[in-house]
Amino acid sequence: MKQQEMKEEHKTYAFLAFVSFKESKKMYTFGTDEDIYRVGDLVVVETIRGLEMGKIVKETQRFIPNGLEIKPVIRKATDKDLEIANKNIEKAKEAMQICQSAIKKLNLEMNLIEAEYTLDGNKVTFIYIADERVDFRELLKELASILKCRIELRQVGPRNKSKIVGGIGSCGMETCCSRFLNDFDVISINMAKNQLLSLNIEKLSGQCGKLKCCLKYEDQQYKKLREGLPKLHSQVEWKGQKYRISSMNVLLQQVKIENKEDVQFLDFKELWPHLDFSDR
Repeated sequence: MKQQEMKEEHKTYAFLAFVSFKESKKMYTFGTDEDIYRVGDLVVVETIRGLEMGKIVKETQRFIPNGLEIKPVIRKATDKDLEIANKNIEKAKEAMQICQSAIKKLNLEMNLIEAEYTLDGNKVTFIYIADERVDFRELLKELASILKCRIELRQVGPRNKSKIVGGIGSCGMETCCSRFLNDFDVISINMAKNQLLSLNIEKLSGQCGKLKCCLKYEDQQYKKLREGLPKLHSQVEWKGQKYRISSMNVLLQQVKIENKEDVQFLDFKELWPHLDFSDR
C-alpha cells in the first residue's frame, strides 16, 4: 500500500510585503494581513535568523498561495526598535573585538570582516574570509561562553567582501557590487577578449582581485558587433597585398592593418564590403 505524502500546510496571508535589509538592493518577501505598509517604512520581520529590521522597498501586493513557507511582518518599527538597533551596532563592534582576540588566541587563519546582531539580540553573525576551510569549533565554544547567545560564522569570498567593505572603482564611481549588484555572475577572460581589451590582469581586476563585473555588461553587444569578423592578427588582403590585422575598433567600425612596408587605417565596409554593418 502506497503511503500518501501529506504536503505541509503553511500559513497564508492577505498581502505580500517586499523588504530589503541594510544597504542591500535585494528584495525579500514577507506575509502580512494588513495593507498598512508603504515604501520607506521600517518594519520588524521574522527571518530564519530571528527578528530583524528592514525597509519596505515596493508597494504590497495581494498574496497568491504557492505552497511555500513565508515568514511574517511583525510590526512597523517603533522608536524602541530603532534604539535597540543602534545599541546592537555598538554591541556588534564589541563582539568584533572579542572575536578578533579569540581568533588570534586560537591562531586561526581567517580574516574577520563584519559582525551583526539580530534585532532581538539572540544571535550574532560573524562574516569572515579564509583561503582554506577553518575548524572553528573551539572558537564557537569560546564566543558562546562570552557572548551568551547563538553564534553563526559565515564564510564569504573576496567579491562578497568587496560588496560589504565598498570602495571606489577605477571608473571613479562606487563599486558596482556595493552599489546595486546582489548576485555575482561568472566573469571570464573571454569577455575581455571579446571587447578587444589588453589582457592586463591587473587592470582588468577589481579591488576584490577578481575580474571586474562590468566586463559582462557589454559582452553580448560586442559579440554581435564582431559577428563575421576575422580574429586579431589574422591575415587579410588589401589591394593585392597581404596585411596583418593589428587592431580593431568595433564601435567606430575601423580596423588597422599593416605589413613590413605599409600601415592602413580603414573602415570595415572598405575592407569587408560583402558584410552588412547597417544593423550594428
